[in-house]
Amino acid sequence: MAYDSFNVLKSSAVPLPIENVDTDQIIPARFLKATERTGFGDNLFRDWRYDKNDAPKADFVLNNPTYSGKILVGGKNFGSGSSREHAAWAIYDYGFRCVVSSFFADIFRGNAINVGVLPVQVSPEFLHQIFTAIEADPKAELEVSLPEQTITIVATGASEKFAINGYKKNNLLNGFDDIDYLQAMKSEISTFAENR
Repeated sequence: MAYDSFNVLKSSAVPLPIENVDTDQIIPARFLKATERTGFGDNLFRDWRYDKNDAPKADFVLNNPTYSGKILVGGKNFGSGSSREHAAWAIYDYGFRCVVSSFFADIFRGNAINVGVLPVQVSPEFLHQIFTAIEADPKAELEVSLPEQTITIVATGASEKFAINGYKKNNLLNGFDDIDYLQAMKSEISTFAENR
């Protein structure tokens, strides 16, 4: 498996109610030198998390111990900008397994799914409900069910469906990247080749 399989995730969430978060804000270009997927979490939102002396900025949400969890809730148009897959690597490496927004850049959406991060696109109204729930209780939990394709605010029971490509859904459920998917079909591919 390329990454942990995703089925149902129940977790508190970290709110980032900022619109148009681009990939350079997620992981600044100066940190793109490595080719391995590890270590990028240290520099997730680097310029927002730390000052020029590398001291944590107290007013940034990732430095606030009030908030924690495996779900990042962002504003509209999350992951815009350049196509760097390192942005998805940084989110996964930090420990997030799901990002919620009312709109995702297509390339970011694909990169996230390919490394095991589920992008859940909700309506603007439901996103507002999520932010309101977290504001009322920083430990408020969300439940994300990939099999059912639903996201639920546990405290209120409010729920909404989300869309995902069937092939990508299957890969996430199994922890597969594209190569793993082909490897899992190795015997079928061999049988097909032999019968040609």
